[in-house]
Amino acid sequence: MTEFDIDRRKVLKAGGATLMLATAGCMGGGDGDDGSDGEDGSDGSDGSDGSDGSDGGDVPSEVADHLSDANGYDGTVEDMTGQDSVTIENGTNEPDYAFNPAAVRVSTGTEVTWNWVSNGHSVKATSGADFDSGIESEGFSHTETFDESGVVLYVCTPHQAVGQLGAVIVE
Repeated sequence: MTEFDIDRRKVLKAGGATLMLATAGCMGGGDGDDGSDGEDGSDGSDGSDGSDGSDGGDVPSEVADHLSDANGYDGTVEDMTGQDSVTIENGTNEPDYAFNPAAVRVSTGTEVTWNWVSNGHSVKATSGADFDSGIESEGFSHTETFDESGVVLYVCTPHQAVGQLGAVIVE
């Protein structure tokens, strides 16, 4: 063997040491300074002027959590309180696989109707109520009347995994 011969053990030792150093560098603790001054950059307003009826007041955390990955949800609740009946589109294509609106606020006693605008959708309550339309086609409608205040979370069963989620806040 010459002085430049490398055996398998030397290669494994060098590779192991390199891997250990690389891993240690990735796991460094840091000083906890994220570069921010503790402010969130907002001016404290919600950004709406209240004129379009889409603010809807505070969003309950269970709604925000449920809709965090929902298609078409922009963080606001469509305020439809005071209306006797409300319509939600089921299976809109802008964005794909969505309820429109994704979140509504209604008064107790309001009749909510989901209208299918494309094929292969459903509406099923996952919390706050017990209903399941089953999978239906374009033109179908499902209606529920909410007589008690609370939060109803629902999904389109075949498209839940891709973000077709919704919520009704009943006051």
